[in-house]
Order: sequence, then structure tokens, then C-alpha cells
Amino acid sequence: MNTPDVLRLADIGFDAPAALLARHGLALHRVPAGAPIPGSYWGDEEAGIIGTAVHARDDTPVHSLLHEACHLLVLPPERRAQVHTDATDSVEEEDATCYLQILLADELPGVGRARLMADMDAWGYSFRLGSTRVWFDQDAAEALAFLQARGLA
Repeated sequence: MNTPDVLRLADIGFDAPAALLARHGLALHRVPAGAPIPGSYWGDEEAGIIGTAVHARDDTPVHSLLHEACHLLVLPPERRAQVHTDATDSVEEEDATCYLQILLADELPGVGRARLMADMDAWGYSFRLGSTRVWFDQDAAEALAFLQARGLA
């Protein structure tokens, strides 16, 4: 497997992501190297979610951590406790998740939205206008409205 060169938690540490998640009522659980990540939908190094906890290893991509955390954040609090591995089948929630992860990237030192969007493209996120940046700038009005209606943006 050819793994894209993206920022990983080992590159930025766990403290800032843990503090960011805590500000939003979520917990970050560090998983030992090589151990399976609980609640990971995709497996391998991808972050996992169970209830209000996000699970990740040092090799977990930052975009994956933010994406899974944002899946929880776009849900009403009463639905979060029921989440295990797969947060939603809703296109609206998926789009809002992608938008919010980009916004939250600015709150992580050494990350920022430009790097996160580049990593999303490198990892294979797919948007109908071709790139994460173009989607965010030109095609994400509904995602932003979704977040604004819930006080998340």
C-alpha cells in the first residue's frame, strides 16, 4: 500500500487535539502503536469513534481524527452516546463534517485549513468540483448553513 504523505498525530502530538476535542465535549483516547483502533470504520490507522470518544494512534492522520470527531459534533448530543464506528448515512451530515473539520484545523498548531485540505485531497476525499479547496470555497454553502443552524460555525 502506498500511503500518502499527510500530517499524523505523531507530527503534532496529542495535547492540542485532546484539548480541542475536550472543548467540544469529546475525549481523545490514545491507542498503542500497532493495536487495532476501537471504533474505526476504515481500519488500519484511521481514527475510530465510540460514544463521545475518539480513538487514535500516533500514525493516525490528523484529517482522520478531525473527520471522525466532527461526525460526533454534527450530531445532536443525545445521538452521540449511541454511536459506534459509523456515525451517519446522511449526506448533509457528511458534508457538514467535512466542512467543520476544515474549520477546526485552524485551531491546531502546525495544521491549518490549507494543509488539511491538501491532506484530504492526497488521501482521496472526493468532491464533485475536483478538490477540497474548490468545494469549500464554491460548493459548500449547504454544509455551512447546516453548521450555522446548529451553532457550530
